[in-house]
Amino acid sequence: MNSPFLIAQISDLHLKADQKLTYGVVDCLGALRRAIDHLNASQPRPDIVVISGDLVDFGRADEYAVLKRELARLHMPVYLVPGNHDDREQLLAGFTHHTYLPTNANAPLDWVVEEHPVRLIGLDSTRPGAHGGQLLDSQLRWLDEQLSRRPHVPTLLILHHPPFITGIGHMDHEPFINTAALEALVARHPQVERLLCGHLHRPMQRRFGGSLSCVCPGTSHQIVLDLEASAPAHFNLEPAGYLVHRWHPQQGLVTHNAVFGEYAGPYPFYDVHGLID
Repeated sequence: MNSPFLIAQISDLHLKADQKLTYGVVDCLGALRRAIDHLNASQPRPDIVVISGDLVDFGRADEYAVLKRELARLHMPVYLVPGNHDDREQLLAGFTHHTYLPTNANAPLDWVVEEHPVRLIGLDSTRPGAHGGQLLDSQLRWLDEQLSRRPHVPTLLILHHPPFITGIGHMDHEPFINTAALEALVARHPQVERLLCGHLHRPMQRRFGGSLSCVCPGTSHQIVLDLEASAPAHFNLEPAGYLVHRWHPQQGLVTHNAVFGEYAGPYPFYDVHGLID
């Protein structure tokens, strides 16, 4: 296959039921609906969508019912990993038709999808009852085995928590546990093209184990860019965003940061006389 393969990444949906506003301010349902309409109408349309956690706000069955209904409108396959706002048991109960997901809610929801030009490995970085992220030693062993099995296949790791310090004070209070072990593992497997993360509600990138960790902006609200150690837990309504990862076997993987919404344009650079003055 020599044509591009497009992966759209959205994150941190924080859906509620009964059209309730998240934090009393954010219309997360409306934001997701606009995102789905945007992705379905994109030209070229993404081949798949991955969602990097915080699918709903409180991990409730009625919230997952709303999510299931909305995601059914996507015109392409969608793959899910949980975030710290999710509940493993309720997620599995609501998405039994997602057969790539494991069936045991008492263990991390790690998975592998092999059917695309890029291999997908979903990792459950949640710590039940905590906001910060972690991969257990058992998960790291499993990941090492999976990567060793197909060393020449380009691979994306999808997990909610970015494994690095951001500089945004309140988001760094619960740092990722086992960062060094994960980074050493990734460094042993150069086929890992990206770590696709969420949680931080802002676009960020960091070199990680010879690969690149990319954080997706929020589908609705964003965390305030405050690089003070004392930064309070605040969000704002900057434009909602997503990432598009374009894979081509000869050209590699390129990640584009994009925004949802309608904006003026497009305008031409040139007319019949050349560059417009």
